[in-house]
Amino acid sequence: MTSPLAPAIAHSRYLQRLFAAQPALQTDTEAQLQQPFGREAMQAMLPPDADDAVLKPALRKLRQAVMARIFCRDLLGLAQLDEVIATVSDLAEVAILAALDCVTRPDARHGRPIGEESGQPQQLIVVGMGKLGGRELNVSSDIDLIFVYPEDGETDGPRVISNHEWFARAGKRLIALIHDVSADGFVFRVDMRLRPFGDSGPLVASFAALENYLLTQGREWERYAWIKGRPITAGEGLGAEAAGLMQLVTPFVYRKYLDYGAYASMRDLHGQIQREVARRDMADNIKLGPGGIREVEFIAQVFQLIRGGRRPALRIRPTREVLRELAGMGQLEALTVTELTAAYVFLRNLEHRLQYLDDGQTQMLPSNETDRALIACNMGYRDWPAFMSGLDSHRATVARHFEQVFALPQAEGDAVHPLAGVWLGIADGQSGQVKLAALGYRDAAEMERLLAAIAQGNRYQTLADKSRRRLDALIPPMVEVCARQANPDAALSRILRFLDAIARRESYLALLAEHPQTLSRLAALHSASAWVADYLHQHPILLDELLDARLLYSPPDWPVLGAQLRAELALHLGDTEAEMDVLRHFQHQQVFRLCAQDLAGQYSLTTLSDHLSDLADLILAVTLERAWAELPGRHREQAAFAAIGYGKLGGKELGYGSDLDIIFLYDDDHPDAAELYAKLARRMMTWLSTTTAAGALYEVDLRLRPNGASGLMVSSVAAFEQYQRENAWVWEHQALTRARFAAGDPAVGQQFEAVRRAILSRRRETARLVEEVAGMRDKMLLTHPANPDDVKHRRGGLVDVEFIVQYLILNDAERLPALLANSGNIALLGVAAAAGLIAPPLAEGAQTAYRRLRELQHKQRLDGNPPSDAALAELDPYCEAVRSLWRLVMG
Repeated sequence: MTSPLAPAIAHSRYLQRLFAAQPALQTDTEAQLQQPFGREAMQAMLPPDADDAVLKPALRKLRQAVMARIFCRDLLGLAQLDEVIATVSDLAEVAILAALDCVTRPDARHGRPIGEESGQPQQLIVVGMGKLGGRELNVSSDIDLIFVYPEDGETDGPRVISNHEWFARAGKRLIALIHDVSADGFVFRVDMRLRPFGDSGPLVASFAALENYLLTQGREWERYAWIKGRPITAGEGLGAEAAGLMQLVTPFVYRKYLDYGAYASMRDLHGQIQREVARRDMADNIKLGPGGIREVEFIAQVFQLIRGGRRPALRIRPTREVLRELAGMGQLEALTVTELTAAYVFLRNLEHRLQYLDDGQTQMLPSNETDRALIACNMGYRDWPAFMSGLDSHRATVARHFEQVFALPQAEGDAVHPLAGVWLGIADGQSGQVKLAALGYRDAAEMERLLAAIAQGNRYQTLADKSRRRLDALIPPMVEVCARQANPDAALSRILRFLDAIARRESYLALLAEHPQTLSRLAALHSASAWVADYLHQHPILLDELLDARLLYSPPDWPVLGAQLRAELALHLGDTEAEMDVLRHFQHQQVFRLCAQDLAGQYSLTTLSDHLSDLADLILAVTLERAWAELPGRHREQAAFAAIGYGKLGGKELGYGSDLDIIFLYDDDHPDAAELYAKLARRMMTWLSTTTAAGALYEVDLRLRPNGASGLMVSSVAAFEQYQRENAWVWEHQALTRARFAAGDPAVGQQFEAVRRAILSRRRETARLVEEVAGMRDKMLLTHPANPDDVKHRRGGLVDVEFIVQYLILNDAERLPALLANSGNIALLGVAAAAGLIAPPLAEGAQTAYRRLRELQHKQRLDGNPPSDAALAELDPYCEAVRSLWRLVMG
């Protein structure tokens, strides 16, 4: 007689193996087939008060029984998705609670953990995250857990240990009871990586430790993860403790207002999906691939993250319930929710049928014809092509809604701006010059032309209706705030170009619309600097920086920022592309903040250059650390390796967009050191120079290394010293005057500085030195003529000052060691004057010229315009002092 389970067994090799090994289980499954496997029945299969040795096999036998029945009920059409995920979630909770009871019983040796403040016994709270938290587990899912307990303290037994140690031991036992594989298999794979500090963090945390972590270390992605966090508890008093835990977590997850963190999270999560689906092996993954399960979940959870602070009704966990709530709130259209729900059910049913084949944790479509036929049949299709047509339809629906939600977040506030008529009139071909002139625009006709060009442009004309309405709402207030700037015409022209560029990036338009305080800051920056306008154009994600003036204008604390950067990189270990993007976002963010602070008048040029140089040093240091950590074959924990800065980096005179002139040195007698550090240098160059989706970091120039472009990429300190003593040209010693240790092993940096001082202190023949230095200056003039408006190369300009200082160091450092300090050209001119090497009046004139010329160069960088004749004329007396000093020093 054919078994009623035959169709299910035919689909599942797991069932075939299981029933072949346990015929009695097949008999029991047939007998109970018409009944769902309820929670009470699960509990009845577990022996009461069992120890680890008894409970461990019992839990595995329970899993086999539950999976056998739910596999068969689903495949035979007796169970819907709700029953499947509820049954598996019940199994997980029953197993966790049974294991929790087993591992937290007081023992004669240690007693019970007692709270140091309350004096009451403490209990371990198991937090289910992810699909377990949402009671949406699939049949082969792992379970994401976090272990917390209310209070620190000590146990009350004969041998006292801390509560933390007691609960850590209990947590390890709980994991073993559920996760370990034995002859009977396992219950669930346990994943603890969502706990504070991930794999590197402690296994358990007190309420206080968790709260401190969330306040000081909690990342945006952790807000997302905790949306589904749910305490799994049973027992007297634990309900109140669980409620206390969620009161602690809720303010971290759900912010009171729509804030920049929510939007940053939204973009990060969207980027995460894009990176995953871009991987070649993810196209057939129904969870991570285009239009997959993850995208449905993200649609629901992104709205929770952004709006859950204002809408407590959104603080629910199951995905379909969230979608229904969003429809009720009007955040998603009813048809959208219907389509997403249908696709979600289809995909989850398909996910289970993929996993039923071998009880495998997979979401990949099969590649062999046998499994394809099984999947198509059990999904209700006649063959694989018909099934794929249905699947593709659902995935296209999900992908379409996903793009709409992420590209078109909801805006708030539809008040009509007083200047809306002006913009809409110009868009319709009417003149707005009179009103624009009244607002203060100097060339109202040109401003009208630019506005009309936007309105009549192809980008605006082809925008989706919502995007066009958003832009229509943004342009009038933008016209108003630009008119209040010192340079209104430049501000509006630059900002219109920016708006046109981001018009299709609805999330940026939404950010501006929902945070009107950003408009004035945006206009002020565009008015003040063409460079910052271009920078924001290249990196529109930096709009987030405008949302919080405290952060935007807060001076950098580089040690703190470095720790934050390293912590963020630690979240992406093993994903080099993601780490490179983190570095780029960080660097762009800091440069943008420094520029905003610079334009606000917070810094002198010297201080700004110090900050930009400190930022470059930090990027070099972190890049070296990450490149070394991922380098195969390394033979030591820390690389005996250093990056040496030359030029503007060496002199701490970096400006916006400056290149980095560096060389690489090492001091390591390992036989493979040269090859290994060459690989490290190449990897660092890749990290520093590659343009990724997040943009670029720095242009890096290595031509100042020994033997220039034809030389080795890295040198040992000994080889570098030998080259400098025996083979280096005078111009290379000139370059050495501005070199300094920038990043890496401080010991190597100290050795470099010793070599530098020794080389620069050598006795030189003055006449020969004059000839060499002057000759090099003449060669520069062949490629960079001394044009009067070129503040760097003009006679009496920046290069002349630098050459004078370099000459003084090379000629006089032997008897005046103070010249060896890498303290900048202005300070070294003062040292030379104080020692009587040059006349103080000429030194003061050269110092003023250098300072003013650098400021003029910096202003030119920000404005994008050459210095005016008036500005250059004002500097002529000081440049003449430089020329006089040149004639005096260089003969």
